[in-house]
Amino acid sequence: MAEEGPHKMELVEVKAEDILGERKAFYDRFMTGTTWSIGATVVVLVLMWIFLV
Repeated sequence: MAEEGPHKMELVEVKAEDILGERKAFYDRFMTGTTWSIGATVVVLVLMWIFLV
């Protein structure tokens, strides 16, 4: 086992078209999560303003 050489990796050229869909889906999920987080923060702050002040 120790005598085996390093593992060979075959490098493949990555084109923008190959990863564009994945990046767009990530961006869409990120923006959706950000929007919901901001909305939830606003709701919590308004509720705190109503009930604590």
